[in-house]
Amino acid sequence: MPDLITTPLTAGLVRGALELEPTEHGLLPHRLPARARAQCADPQLLMAESQPSGVRLAFRTRATTVELDTLPTRRVYAGAPPRPDGVYDLVVDGKLSGQASVDGGNTLVIDMATGAAESRTGPVGTVRFTDLPAEDKTVEIWLPHNETTELVALRTDAPVEPVQEQGRVWLHHGSSISHGSNAASPSTTWPAIAASLGGVSLINLGLGGSALLDPFTARALRDTPADLISLKIGINIVNADVMRLRAFGPAVHGFLDTIREGQPTTPLLVVSPILCPIHEDTPGPAAVDVEAMSRGELHFRATGDPAERAAGKLTLKVIRAELARIVAERATDDPNLHFLDGLGLYGPADADELPLPDDLHPDAATHRRIGERFAGLAFSAGGPFAAQVVGGSSRG
Repeated sequence: MPDLITTPLTAGLVRGALELEPTEHGLLPHRLPARARAQCADPQLLMAESQPSGVRLAFRTRATTVELDTLPTRRVYAGAPPRPDGVYDLVVDGKLSGQASVDGGNTLVIDMATGAAESRTGPVGTVRFTDLPAEDKTVEIWLPHNETTELVALRTDAPVEPVQEQGRVWLHHGSSISHGSNAASPSTTWPAIAASLGGVSLINLGLGGSALLDPFTARALRDTPADLISLKIGINIVNADVMRLRAFGPAVHGFLDTIREGQPTTPLLVVSPILCPIHEDTPGPAAVDVEAMSRGELHFRATGDPAERAAGKLTLKVIRAELARIVAERATDDPNLHFLDGLGLYGPADADELPLPDDLHPDAATHRRIGERFAGLAFSAGGPFAAQVVGGSSRG
């Protein structure tokens, strides 16, 4: 086998990250910029934004062998069932062509009862793909959506060159569901599936546990060039129990106002929560079901009191109604603002067929269903993200 060529890892080879931080090993992709990270020291947020959901290497090459060295950081939850290693998806000319995982890496052991965490260091690992077609092609390596991943080295048996960005860029923000929790692999999270079907380039700012209408996230969305923007708002507001109805409405307005400062006419779609039975009528906070944990199962439960809705505590039904009202009011002056009811993506009939396995997050099959439905509702003719045909060519 001929010697492999080492290509320096640069921003030109990386898509879906807002920032690349140099480290002692290589480059760490971030999905929030340094300014945003400096304004919130919440470990959950910092862990989520460093997990590269939607981040991928993209290049043109005739290579038949591709090797990527990385240093992953894996999460282990004390007392919970073991989590599978993160998956790297190899996509060649738009088609999933291989999957692999990396040995080694760091480990973060988290006690879900106390929030305490212990870090354990490990070695750099290598993911290797062989027998690629010996022709010019576009290669993407989607990084594990649920593992912080430092990029260390890229090697191939033929030269590579960056791929010029083509088509529309879709910028999406949401919770752990958008982040990809329980999805089978990084290219099969529901936003990745929807992006593939819609023919757009995804920047995924789905942040597990951290879709909380934070002003610094709004500024990141404002400052990231995009042709399309969507916001999936609600579940984290409820399960973190961070605000009441009085604060929620103005916070949504402020979030939208900030985005519109930088992107005043970009199609902007507000998506309300999908069905989550434990929080439809019961406020948060959500908590781990300790009894289920003792059986080696991971489940969540709502700990609020439905009677507290009268005092302004939020449930998913309340949030859906409030988001629909806010968008309808604003749309009179903002014709590019749209609303999508999350129950159209996953509703009661879907829950009967495909229940949420941990009572909070969808499984792999449900990610696919949500992605396909979002693509049908948003990207198809008449949808808010439909391409406009002008002079024989499509544009957003």
